Order: sequence, then structure tokens, then C-alpha cells
Amino acid sequence: MTLYIVATPIGNLKDISERAREVLSNVPVVLSEDTRRTKILIAYLGLNPRLISYHQHTSPARIGAILDLLTKHDVALVTDAGTPGINDPGGKLVSAAIEHYGEQLRIVPIPGPCALAAAASVSGFPMDEFTFLGFPPHKKGRQSFFNQIAVTAGSVIFYESPHRIAKALAALAEREPERLALVARELTKQFETLYRGSVSSLSAHLSSNPPPGEYVVVVAPRGYRE
Repeated sequence: MTLYIVATPIGNLKDISERAREVLSNVPVVLSEDTRRTKILIAYLGLNPRLISYHQHTSPARIGAILDLLTKHDVALVTDAGTPGINDPGGKLVSAAIEHYGEQLRIVPIPGPCALAAAASVSGFPMDEFTFLGFPPHKKGRQSFFNQIAVTAGSVIFYESPHRIAKALAALAEREPERLALVARELTKQFETLYRGSVSSLSAHLSSNPPPGEYVVVVAPRGYRE
């Protein structure tokens, strides 16, 4: 009885690992945060497992049914892109499986692509200590989110959508205009772009009509200078 936690590409399908390919080819059931995106990967690999939707709105009853599946099959869990359990509902399922089965269940990580790790690796900032905050809240708690970044001494990483990236950088520029940052757009994809500079300069650059795509922001430690 095994639950595989499988990392999948964040944009470039060629980044799928051999281990991930092997696991996905051998398990009969794959739990997917977004079955539409997972179907693209599965088709690329030439596989045909049973796909079952699992996301943040999955009901407790459905989670129970998923746990029952583990008594019959080995199961793989994938997110829509990247490593499950990082800013997605994967951790909730792993926790439920541990609580339900304890040591009867093998939980096996199949490591691979991760947007926050990819962005950190090209930032050039010290990463011996960093804080990952996921996505900023849309409304309630949004100001506190950016206040937290401003008072955090070490590097900070967060995600943002193309519709809110300009506002996010503006909010950060109000608090820490001279702090250095990297804004990574569309990592591993055709239009991958890395923007570097002070928060105020990045905010000015992306203040109007920022290019579409997925964004990762890496904020340097306070007082850091290249």
C-alpha cells in the first residue's frame, strides 16, 4: 500500500524525471489537482491511468473514498504543476492518509520540479534561510502579508498572478523601495523572463500591463547588496 508524491514539470514537459515517468506508468490511479493539465502530461508520456480529481474543495467524503482506494491500488498524487504539498492541497491528503493508516502506508516522495526552488536557484540571493509565503491574500490580510515581508530579515519568496503582480510590487515598494528582488516569469517556458533590481524599479517596470504568465517573486534579505 503506497502513496507516491510525484513532482511534475512546471512548464517544460521535458523536465519530467525518469523516476516520475516510471511511477506514473506503473500506478493504475493518479490523483490530480487539475485533470485537464495532467491529461496533457499523461498524453505526452503515452500513458493511460485512471485520473481522479483531488483539489482544495474536495469533500471529506471524497477524501475518504480516496483513502479506501489505497487498500486496492498504489496511488500517485500530482499537483497541477511542480511538487505536491507546496502551496496546494496535497499536504492535507498526506496528513489524512497518515492519520488513517499510520505505518501501514508507505508514502514515497518522487522529487523534481518546484517553482520556488527554481526561482531561488537563479536569484543569486543568500538562501541559507528563507521564508515562503505562497500567494498573497486577495483582500483580508493582504496588508499584513506585505508588512510581514518588510520586517523579515532573510530572503522571502512568494507567488503572484499576472493580474495582481503590479499591485503586489507596488505594495512592497511602499514598504521596502530599495530592497533587491527577482521577479521570475513563466519559469522553464518559452517566454521565461527574469527581472532584477530594487523593488521600486521592478514596480515601475511592471506597473502597467505586465506580461501574462505565472510569477515568482524572490525578495533579498534586508540590507543585502550585490
